[in-house]
This record gives sequence, C-alpha cells and structure tokens, in this order.
Amino acid sequence: MVQFTDYIFLSRVQFALTTMFHIIWPVLTIGLSVFILLAELAWVRTGQAHWYQQARFWSRFFLLAFAMGVISGIPLEFQFGTNWSGFSAATGHFLGQILSVEAMSGFLLESIFLYLMATGWTRLSPRLHLFTTAMVTLGAVLSAFWIMVANSWMQTPRGGHMENGVFAVTDRVRAMLNPDLLVSFPHMLLACLTATAFILGGVAAWHLLRARHTAFYLRVFKFAVAAGLFLALLQAGTGDLSGRSVAKLQPAKLAATEAFWNTNGPGQGAAWSVFAWPDAQNERNAVEFRIPYVLSLLATHDPFGRVVGLKDIPKDERPPITLIFYSFRIMVITGTLMILAGLLAAWAWRGGRLTPERAGAQRKLLTFFVWLAPFSMVSVWTGWIMREVGRQPWILYGLLRTSDMASPLTARAVGLSLGMFAVAAVGLTWLFLAFSRRLLKEGPGRDAPPDHCEIGRRP
Repeated sequence: MVQFTDYIFLSRVQFALTTMFHIIWPVLTIGLSVFILLAELAWVRTGQAHWYQQARFWSRFFLLAFAMGVISGIPLEFQFGTNWSGFSAATGHFLGQILSVEAMSGFLLESIFLYLMATGWTRLSPRLHLFTTAMVTLGAVLSAFWIMVANSWMQTPRGGHMENGVFAVTDRVRAMLNPDLLVSFPHMLLACLTATAFILGGVAAWHLLRARHTAFYLRVFKFAVAAGLFLALLQAGTGDLSGRSVAKLQPAKLAATEAFWNTNGPGQGAAWSVFAWPDAQNERNAVEFRIPYVLSLLATHDPFGRVVGLKDIPKDERPPITLIFYSFRIMVITGTLMILAGLLAAWAWRGGRLTPERAGAQRKLLTFFVWLAPFSMVSVWTGWIMREVGRQPWILYGLLRTSDMASPLTARAVGLSLGMFAVAAVGLTWLFLAFSRRLLKEGPGRDAPPDHCEIGRRP
C-alpha cells in the first residue's frame, strides 16, 4: 500500500495504462488497413462487387480506430515531458527527432490520404482510390516502424555514449538500426496483423452463429483463417529470433521471464519451467515443473547452451519476475490457441463444411473464434508487458535507471491525472463499442459500387 504514495510508482502505472490503452488502436489500424487494401485490390483486379463491399464496410471501423489512436496517443507523448522530464532531458535530442520524423512521415502521410480514402469512394477512380488506400497503409506501417526505432533504442542503446548526464549521439544510423530493431519490428508488425485477423475472425464467427449476412461474413472468416494461420506460424518463427536476441542482449530479462536462477555449467542443459511460482526473496521457485534442456535449446539452439541465471545478476538490476513470467506464458498459450484454431478451421474448410449452407452448423469452431478474438489483443498486451517490464530497472538499458528519470511530482498530482485518464479511457472505449455496435447492426448492405465505376460493373 506504501507504493500508492510513491509518485514514481504512480507515474509508471500511468504510463503503462496509457500505453496499453493506446496500443489497441495502432494494432487495429495497421491490421485493418492491410485487409482493406487487399480487399480493394481484389475489387480492382476482378471487378467483383463483394470485394468493394468488404473494403467500404471495414473502412468505417478503421476511421473509428484511427480517431481513438490519435486521442489516446496525445496524453502518451505528453507524459515524456510531464512525468519523465529527466528522461526527456537526457535523450530528447535523439528520441525527439525520431518521434518528429514519425509525425512528419508516417502519421502525416496516413492523415492526408485518410481524408481522400474516406471521401473518395464515389469521387475518385477505382485505381486512384486504391492508391490512396495504399498510402494510408504505408503511413500506418511507417508510424509503427519509427515508434519501434525509438523503443528498440531504449532496449539496446547504440550509436553514442553518456556525457554529463546526456546521451551524446555519434552515429545516428547505428542508433536507429540498433540490434533489437532488426527482430522487434517484424515481430510487432506480425503481431498487429495476426491480432487483427483473429479479431475479424471473431466478429465474423459471431455473425455466422446468428446467420446474419452469411455470405459477407463467411468471406471475412475464410480470410481470417487463411491469414491468421499463416501469420501465427510466421509469428512463432520471429518469436524464436526475438528470444535468442533477448538471451544475447538482455540476459536479465530472459532469466526473469523463465524464473531461471542458477547459470548452467558446461555439459549441463538449462531446464525450462512450464509452470513455476518464483520466490524472489529466497532466490528460488517455490513450485515448479521443468523440462530438461529446453531453455538452452530455445535460447541458444544448443541443448547444452549456457543461460545466465538470476543469481549471477545483481539484485538491483533484476526485473520483476512473476509479472513477466506469467505474461510470457499467456502470450505463448494464446499464440498456440490461434494456431490450433486456424488448423481446425482449415480442416473444416478443406472438408467442405465452410459453405453458406453449412457454416452455421460449426458452432463449436465458431464459438472458439469468438472467444479467441479478445485474447488476441491480450497476447499483444502481455507481449508488450514482457518487453517493457523485462527491461526494468532501466529506462535506457544499462545506462539510465527508471527511478532516476521521473519528474519531481506529488503522488496526489499523479494519482489525480491517473484517475482522470482511467475515466476518459473507459468513456472512450464505451463510445467506440457503441459506434461499432451501430455499424455492425446496420450491416454491409448499403455498400454498393458507385455507378460511374466501370470496374464495379464487371461480371
């Protein structure tokens, strides 16, 4: 209870909650923009009106998610100055430039062409409108890239050194293309696409269970199955690369994620704990179920590979263990369920059971997808928790401690702003769900290609 009178702890909670609320919307905008682009490309190439209907319908949800992303992103960036002024002073001349580049390239590109995409369905030619959609997608991906540049640099700072309490950049290219970026950006981009695919699959499954707009939502469901399964498998591959990178660059994070205490010696493989209850005070696991050699295999691809244990890391440099231990496992379990759901749906599809006449009878499969939809976002949250909490106690890994970078505020002031943000987040979420429910209730029936678009009239 003492922590709730600690302004540093409250500032960390506020930034964490703001980030978790904000991250929902970039994930959706990136994923939806790619889906809309593919649907519109299919319409331009085939002239089949149902692809236009898909692109037009889901673009409305994209607009909602984009607006939510803008609203929630503003207080997130302001906190660098209000709550973490020490960090801004020490790194602002580099991070400030990266965030400015993100705003002037990705966000600006996305915003300009978003207006043309939203208003140009009946005014622009199909190919010109397709170009605007492609620019929106490019802007969304560019924004994600620059944000990951900034965050990856915090994970593996390169290209400079600390000088009088300020990070002096000597090589900006090396700072931007730091080791973590090379694995974290593909992993995060795939997370956005995978989560969106299964959210779309869940929404489609919900409507198929109720036999509403069956033909329309069956196409969405099949797309979610094909894309989701492929992306989930690809994501597992990038996750392996990410794990090996963490083992090499952030051994404390790996050891805490696996609740691994004792460094294994030569000829001894490190065991992987399927389940454990870490006891940080006594430096052991009170309860655990381990599989020999697996952790060495995962971290080094060698059953006898050396893995650094927590006992070889100073206590004041260890991240919180229990939170990231279970966050990682929730992420892995959810990813495994995604692959399982994709395989089951692919089997049903291959067996001819995903047709307009028979799809509604696959109630267990469809219900599985409905329940899996929100957990796809939970997997993004838990992955981000592992990434950010696992970096602690460093805000700039190995160079700046989080506790030293907070603004000197009162706990009351931070608690008040935290409470106000929580109320605002609940209200905004309610508005998003209310508008989304209204759009889903209206359905896709009104989205027909405009008469002047010859592509839309092809057979």
